[in-house]
Amino acid sequence: MDFITIVAVALGLSFDTFAVSLSYGVVRNKILFMQAVRIAFVLAFFQAGLLVTGFFLGSFISEIVRAADHWVALLLLSFLGIRMIVEGIRKKEDGEPRDFSKPLELLAAAVGTSIDAFAVGISFALLSIRIWYSSIIIGAVTFLASMTAIRIGKSAGSHLGKKVEIIGGLILIAIGLKIFLEHMLK
Repeated sequence: MDFITIVAVALGLSFDTFAVSLSYGVVRNKILFMQAVRIAFVLAFFQAGLLVTGFFLGSFISEIVRAADHWVALLLLSFLGIRMIVEGIRKKEDGEPRDFSKPLELLAAAVGTSIDAFAVGISFALLSIRIWYSSIIIGAVTFLASMTAIRIGKSAGSHLGKKVEIIGGLILIAIGLKIFLEHMLK
């Protein structure tokens, strides 16, 4: 597979991560650069890591993964989204928004948005694609997409008012539903 094709795959895989990062930027519109780098790195690491994991597991468990991946993504992202909406409704007028970049929330978002990369890794194994080369490109594209989305969200967050957590939660639920519906309608 050539470089351009791998970048195209990376862009396709990074759309969910872009949306999650956008919601992080919206909710945490005072996020510092190093915090954004940490979030983007974790999301990119899981995207590349699950790609490699899928590659090495190959077709051994491909049917099991395909049967449940959309459910896992829907549950994880909906759980995070509902928590964000509840926090947004409960938030006091002058309160600081809840930090949804804490380790467990970030881990759930990273896994939820990287399930598709796992499935792509399985298909890469069947096609004998160079996995390390591909994973570095996919991780780099995901990192850049995440950093860009956080910046966009950070700029938009200050203009969206006090209920940005509700918007971020709705975005996460929408991503989970999108993943679920894509798999159910195949």
